[in-house]
Amino acid sequence: METAPVLDTVYDSAFWITAASILLLLLLSAFFSGSETALTAASRGKLRAQADKGSAGAERALKITEDNERLIGSVLLGNNMVNILAASLATSLFTRAFGESGVALATLVMTLLVLIFAEVLPKTYAITNAERAAAGVSRPIQALIMVFAPVVTAVRWLVRGVLRVFGVQADPDSHILAVREEIAGALYLGHSEGVVEKEDRDRILGALDLSERAVEEIMLHRSQIEMVNADDAPDAILSQCLQSNYTRLPVFKGDQDNIIGVVHAKDLLRAMHKLAYGPEAKGLDAFKIQDVIRPPYFVPDTTTLDDQMRQFLRRRTHFAMVVDEYGSLEGLITLEDILEEIVGEITDEFDPDAAHPIQKTKDGQYVVEGAMTIRDLNRATDWALPDEEANTIAGLVIHEAQMIPEVGQVFNFHGFRFEVRSREGNRVTKLKIRPL
Repeated sequence: METAPVLDTVYDSAFWITAASILLLLLLSAFFSGSETALTAASRGKLRAQADKGSAGAERALKITEDNERLIGSVLLGNNMVNILAASLATSLFTRAFGESGVALATLVMTLLVLIFAEVLPKTYAITNAERAAAGVSRPIQALIMVFAPVVTAVRWLVRGVLRVFGVQADPDSHILAVREEIAGALYLGHSEGVVEKEDRDRILGALDLSERAVEEIMLHRSQIEMVNADDAPDAILSQCLQSNYTRLPVFKGDQDNIIGVVHAKDLLRAMHKLAYGPEAKGLDAFKIQDVIRPPYFVPDTTTLDDQMRQFLRRRTHFAMVVDEYGSLEGLITLEDILEEIVGEITDEFDPDAAHPIQKTKDGQYVVEGAMTIRDLNRATDWALPDEEANTIAGLVIHEAQMIPEVGQVFNFHGFRFEVRSREGNRVTKLKIRPL
């Protein structure tokens, strides 16, 4: 006879108000979880494209995500508040209805509800429609950040203080991922999944790396530069330029470090044609190479490839001599050398050896020119040989061996076997390489 009054007491208006409050808090929890996932997973590039088309939501989302620490702090604060409050109300509700066993039942029920409806479901939707969801939630999240700003700031300083105690320095201006690392990671992932071709990946990564690499890494070393001696006879200079595979040649006088200019094949032929067949023909003996050379352009070896390419375009020249900190000639670099870092090897009908500098043998080994750069070998084979201590394959072997190796010597390092195949003087000219 007393059961009805008890049930009436349990399931009164306060019960239903509490249950409705729990449902509302679960909805808020789902909103916070989905917003956090959408705003952190959304591509800033796609948001920028939408903002440029007039999307106010995308513009707000971009501003919000500029400070990820403040964004995540505000969203987590709101999410934890509603989750804890919902769990407390549920415990009170189930305890009132089922007694002491209600605590365990409330824990089980709330865990399932929060997991399914406040975490997995909204996060799945947010990942699937990241940019759209980010633009949609940007206004309320922006208001939330403003409301929670004092608390989040206090928490931020507290967290940094605790981290500092353990020797961890937090950079407030750092981003979760740098843009370049994001792009590189996406390209490598796309290539591994077969979506991005290797050539496309290498071209984009090559363009991104221009600002990270110096001209000394890709320049033609001075030992391989073909030069014109200004003191040679005119017919010898003409013969050398005609037999050369290059249209531009440095001109030195006396010492090869004394570069006085650069001669272009067209300028040379025009001048000699004028002397031989012009209206005031004087013969080739009257030719002076100083009259046709162009002023030399010198650049320091530490100049980045990105800066050097801009300088080439600004100066309308394709050819520069590279010098070290003491002003001594180190090598030369051309615009074509920089472009090859993006598009790969460029060859034409005048290249003496258009064959690829890597030759694969029948037993799976690779015969490589010693002067080939480590970067080019890694690019061609998808290896990961280190290039911090040396630029060329021969330089890497010499650095690791701490000696000038003899022909036939074999070295194992970095997971590869290196066999010296040929050597000229102190230069290792050819190696055979295979992974161990």
